[in-house]
Amino acid sequence: MNYDITIDNYQTALREGSAQPLDWWQACRERIEQREPEVQAWETLTAEPATLDARLADKPLYGVPVGLKDIIDTVDLPTSWGTRGYLHSPSALMDAALVTLLKQQGALIMGKTVSTEFAYFTPGQTRNPHDPTRTPGGSSSGSAAAVAAGMVPLAFGTQTAGSMIRPASFCGVFGFKPTFDTLSAAGVKSFSPSLDTLGWFARHMEDICTTYSALTRAPRIKPLESLAGVRVGVRSLPGDTPLDADADVERALAHAQERLEQAGAIVVPLALDARYEALVEHQKVVMAYEAAQTLASEYARLSEHMGPKLVEIIEEGRALSHSRYLEARRAADAMQKALTGVFASEVDVILAASAAGVAPKGIDATGDPLYCRAWTLLGVPCLNLPLSHGENDMPVGVQLVADRWQDARLLQIALTLMGQETPA
Repeated sequence: MNYDITIDNYQTALREGSAQPLDWWQACRERIEQREPEVQAWETLTAEPATLDARLADKPLYGVPVGLKDIIDTVDLPTSWGTRGYLHSPSALMDAALVTLLKQQGALIMGKTVSTEFAYFTPGQTRNPHDPTRTPGGSSSGSAAAVAAGMVPLAFGTQTAGSMIRPASFCGVFGFKPTFDTLSAAGVKSFSPSLDTLGWFARHMEDICTTYSALTRAPRIKPLESLAGVRVGVRSLPGDTPLDADADVERALAHAQERLEQAGAIVVPLALDARYEALVEHQKVVMAYEAAQTLASEYARLSEHMGPKLVEIIEEGRALSHSRYLEARRAADAMQKALTGVFASEVDVILAASAAGVAPKGIDATGDPLYCRAWTLLGVPCLNLPLSHGENDMPVGVQLVADRWQDARLLQIALTLMGQETPA
């Protein structure tokens, strides 16, 4: 069986009898055997299920193999939170809420994918599937790489700064960070509770949409007839260097703008005042302050085992005042309201950079989340579109951003765009 089909096409094949419920699982396991020695995306894999529950055969994710970032609790798989063994749990008492929802929709958990240490910056062993000498990004490194390498059609991660959008860009896949709190984080190891957001990767835009509807019970996402009249504002946060210095990112944005305009969209530069620029620093404050609290026990017991980057942010958070934290939270609240006004009066979506360039060489760092920090702090839905390639033919994505709770509209616009023919 072809491992690279869409979820909907697989469901059609199951109904027609041209595929069996475990066919995709087996095709993915064969692909894992081929690619895993080089990519190293997995912490642990599950055994092949003997059967599937036929009562779930009408569910949209029936028989779909899924990867889970190694910070998501499961009752039948160990969790190590990217700690490389200094902290390890053989299993959890209960599955994370996400895992239960996936199983109820017929999905099959393939295993746990590699995470950075506690979903921060210390890298795991995963390599970029397009070039094993480069980082896949982080912290959802294994999930992005597993999808890009064809090992699973769908994998879940989290974003606290840029941990969905950046690896999606580096690995050349779709990565969707929905509106904050769209999916419950119950059973997911917390780093910064005001920021942590569950999202997912896929190779097909249709699969991003199918998964959204399956997990939220929202209506099925259908494309528009065209993007005629859709208003797109071009604006990255922050808006100055180093973006101006990266030709690959500039070309990716120009290419995306061309495709949007060909599809009928109205694309214009978007002016945002200096308060939005400050959100990058506010995000850093919120993340550090909350990480010092959520990881207080781990730091007290295990700091000598932790990577220096993790220790640094925890100690930075411990030194921050509560008043500085409140300043950052209040600024985020004010700018959320202001941005809603921008969406209401000026644009439907924003086109922005996903990352500062292609995946950097080396696997001792995961890249800079600069162009995701502000959007994550604002809690808005973001979607990486793998539309371009840059240096050495490496992927370089762009992201579309919508207002909070406009996820379905964002996905509808992206689905329509991806259905258009590529400009010559």
